[in-house]
Amino acid sequence: QVQLEESGGGLVQAGGSLRLSCAASGRTFGSYAMGWIRQAPGKEREFVAGISWSGTTTKLVDSVKGRFTIARDNGKKTVSLHMMSLEREDTAVYYCAGRRTDYSDTVYILPWEYAYWGQGTQVTVST
Repeated sequence: QVQLEESGGGLVQAGGSLRLSCAASGRTFGSYAMGWIRQAPGKEREFVAGISWSGTTTKLVDSVKGRFTIARDNGKKTVSLHMMSLEREDTAVYYCAGRRTDYSDTVYILPWEYAYWGQGTQVTVST
């Protein structure tokens, strides 16, 4: 089992950047596929970015490609989401999520596929 805690959210002007971090606890973090999921007010949770246990495979939703980058450090048990050129439409609560794998290089893109979730961190982009 793993526990997840996000940090790094806040208020930023459109065009600005933010870096979200997710700290994990638990011995088996290295076997977890990880993802960032966001939920805007009145909308369903949306997959944003995912990364395989090894970090060799990543996926991004089309709307953030070229602007967001996901990375992980298994030694530090962290996952990050570097967000650039932020847009008003990026405003949401961002959740770090994880799912244990059998060390396959799978990236999960459906929110319901993730078993473990953090509390979320608010990102607000102002214009």
